[in-house]
Amino acid sequence: MGYYDQHDQSKNSQQKRNRGKYFLPSLVGLILGAFLIVVAFPALTRNAVPDVSQPTNEQRELIPEPGEAGTAEVRNISVNVISGVTEAVDAVAEAVVGVINLQQSSFWNNGNVETDSDGEAGTGSGVIYKKENGKAYVVTNFHVIEGANQVELSLIDGTRVPAEVLGEDPLTDLAVLEMEDELVTKVANFGNSDNVRTGEPVIAIGNPLGLQFSGSVTQGIISGTDRSIPVDIDRDGVFDWHADVMQTDAAINPGNSGGALINIQGKLIGINSMKIAQQEVEGIGLAIPSNTVIPIINDLEHYGEVRRPYFGVSIGSLSDVSSYHWQETLKLPAKVKAGVYITGVTPNSPAANAGLKEYDVIVELDGEPIQDVIELRKHLYNEKEIQDKMEVTFYRGKDLKKVIVTLTGESS
Repeated sequence: MGYYDQHDQSKNSQQKRNRGKYFLPSLVGLILGAFLIVVAFPALTRNAVPDVSQPTNEQRELIPEPGEAGTAEVRNISVNVISGVTEAVDAVAEAVVGVINLQQSSFWNNGNVETDSDGEAGTGSGVIYKKENGKAYVVTNFHVIEGANQVELSLIDGTRVPAEVLGEDPLTDLAVLEMEDELVTKVANFGNSDNVRTGEPVIAIGNPLGLQFSGSVTQGIISGTDRSIPVDIDRDGVFDWHADVMQTDAAINPGNSGGALINIQGKLIGINSMKIAQQEVEGIGLAIPSNTVIPIINDLEHYGEVRRPYFGVSIGSLSDVSSYHWQETLKLPAKVKAGVYITGVTPNSPAANAGLKEYDVIVELDGEPIQDVIELRKHLYNEKEIQDKMEVTFYRGKDLKKVIVTLTGESS
């Protein structure tokens, strides 16, 4: 018996012969495998991972190539962008003009007037809405041309042409201008502002900050379709009218007044008029609806003024005087808390012919309660026509009376 570490010589020699028998094929297989890996691996890697050092045809279009002087070749790519907004702007932009208010100013020399000249008092915007018989007609805001000795219009190409003021209406803040039409290339078409919906996209076109940014376009939505804004027309610190306007968040800045508010179809649905400019307020622009504009500018174009029903009284709101005078001066019953008192009656006017007198207090028109001057004017101008009859309910002292007034067309 032998020890564990002893080896049989014949067995060892047999094992050596067997190892030699299998070694040669294994070596050949190993060499072939290595060869296949070397040959196949580059092809596999090219298919699996793009070679970033060799750009594709698309990439080569974007990668600058060195020129002869060693600088990169620069290629310009033009993209034709057309959208509903650009098409709407194209339909109206050439019809929007700058409006320049020229007023006479004096130059002083040693306390004496030396010369007079017309200088720019302000600028705004306007919209060409009609061409007819060699003339073009422009709507703008009254406050844009207020006090002007002369008005000029700046067309889209910067050309300035003179314009004549045909008519103006402080109450609605509208005015109509007339110019020769030979340079007019486009007019704006009115849309129906009654169909405008809250949330509808709109575009404002005008000249913010004067002509420095002429033809500027801003986009937004209709934030409200029926807003009533108190207006102090004669700047005496008392509101004497409520303007019915649309609200938009499209940017409207000084100089945009009188410009176009259009819908996505390129229709003129409003004339930009004002914005609420307070430190804590942002994005509240206001425009006069097109359905309000159209009858006003028709009157201004043909008559030079708006033909409204004429009543023939001077009036004040009862709320503007102390309650002491309600009883002591006007002799009203204690139950009367609101109304309009008459401060004067024009001779031979509809009011005078109906028997109304100074210190009468109007409380109803056609059965509708009247709280103040604004409500009386809105009823008279919005609800009545020339030659209409109007029932007036009023107090004369403590006595309640009614009369029928036949309204005329004389300017109030």
